[in-house]
Amino acid sequence: MSWEKSVRRVVPYVPGEQPKQKGIIKLNTNENPYPPAPGVERRLKEIDCGTLRLYPDPDAGVLAKELAVYYGLKPSQIFVGVGSDDVISIAFLTFFNSDKPVLFPDVTYSFYDVWADLYRIPYKLCPLDADFRINPEDYRQENGGIIFPNPNAPTGVLESVDTVEEILKANPKVVVIVDEAYIDFGGESCLPLLSRYENLLVVQTFSKSRSMAGMRIGFAIGSEKLIRYLNDVKFSFNSYTMNLPAQLLGAEAVRDKDYFLKTCSKIMETREWVKGELQKLDFHFPDSKANFLFAAHKTISGKEIFTALRERGIYVRHWDKPRIENYLRITIGTREEMDKLLEALSEIVAK
Repeated sequence: MSWEKSVRRVVPYVPGEQPKQKGIIKLNTNENPYPPAPGVERRLKEIDCGTLRLYPDPDAGVLAKELAVYYGLKPSQIFVGVGSDDVISIAFLTFFNSDKPVLFPDVTYSFYDVWADLYRIPYKLCPLDADFRINPEDYRQENGGIIFPNPNAPTGVLESVDTVEEILKANPKVVVIVDEAYIDFGGESCLPLLSRYENLLVVQTFSKSRSMAGMRIGFAIGSEKLIRYLNDVKFSFNSYTMNLPAQLLGAEAVRDKDYFLKTCSKIMETREWVKGELQKLDFHFPDSKANFLFAAHKTISGKEIFTALRERGIYVRHWDKPRIENYLRITIGTREEMDKLLEALSEIVAK
């Protein structure tokens, strides 16, 4: 058909499965196994449905202000979007606007190359080393911007703040985006660097540590100038991106710091226990500082284990890609869920 010649064609991002059947142990999309803060449910019941006839605040002011208080910043340094995917997508469109390639790791969040292709942004992959770590020297070449997750996804490897700063020092003329979706599970944030680097944008999310993946809340923190540029692009195609309930419930989640810290601590404790149990079963993995493990068995392929777990009603994530085809990304669930996973893995590796 002649009209198809003008269609923008891309290979889309493939998200983790969302199984509908009951009784599934779902460890494939890094959701938090615990509910949001108690105040979120209370606030949900208090929302006046009559207000839903009105457009929401385009600046998500109530949420931006709460985040600013929490991080000790100005609301004008906060950009709120519909999940961190929305935030990063807008950041790609805003800041990666040259003929030079954007740099990001070869083993990383698989949405980055999708956005680059969608927006016709040139990019170049920088290989992680044998331990899945970033080599800062790779980011000294000419580029049109840099992005990487820290901790990395899907490996869970955390780079030091010193490593992040080394990359920033070498790239004062482009925007450097650090995707901290998993930073709350034992990592050190690079937010303190914001006062020294106007070109640093830090992105975080409510989907993992704050147990609100279903509400789609993400945010970016940066200099007032960077945030202003983001808003200019956002308001150029959709002013009312975040609905009112998400704004109100997100703000409520931020207020309950004690619950937040308690939940993150439970996940980290379970993660460290699972590390020891997996090693007993001859699995190896990088030292994860996220809410998941990236594990491979010494003798059994990742695909074989993935299939065997699925047959037992346990979903994990597997990519049939170079360098990582034998690895499984396993979300840290409750202690009970992980017990069942380990029992299943014991059966699989014993055959």
